[in-house]
Amino acid sequence: MEHAKQSLFERTFSPIYQALFTYIGVVIVIAGGAIFKSSGLLSVSDRFPWMTAAAFLLFFAMFNTVFALSSKNMSKYFGTSIYSFLGLALLAGLTAYFSSSLSINEAGSYRWIYIVVTVGYMIFLSMASMMRIIVDFAQKEEWSQPRRRQKPRNSDRDRHIK
Repeated sequence: MEHAKQSLFERTFSPIYQALFTYIGVVIVIAGGAIFKSSGLLSVSDRFPWMTAAAFLLFFAMFNTVFALSSKNMSKYFGTSIYSFLGLALLAGLTAYFSSSLSINEAGSYRWIYIVVTVGYMIFLSMASMMRIIVDFAQKEEWSQPRRRQKPRNSDRDRHIK
């Protein structure tokens, strides 16, 4: 018996688990930056935690949108995804705030980056939802063969020219 390999993007992953794994990534990278900064091996900016939080938010937005296409119940996935994104944005922002001692307003343009990533995520998730609705509708429709048109014969065409 041969097992068919299923692509990673054909599997369905819960948005909650995606957000948790992404948050773990945020914590690991911020902690790594703090270790490098305290050891003196690398100079790490004070805004590094905010950059990490924004980068992982974008990472979550991209992969969550792709995984949305393979979900069974799009409306449930859509709602869970939005709450997971908001929770991730809040937790990553709090982690960045407590590790850098800078508020998002003091971190420069990262407030706008957060807004752009959030709006972009909502747009991409809505596009994925609409694509899924269109594909589901097209799969349910019964398609018949298109009617063939008869080409005009040369004699009919010649009559119209004269």
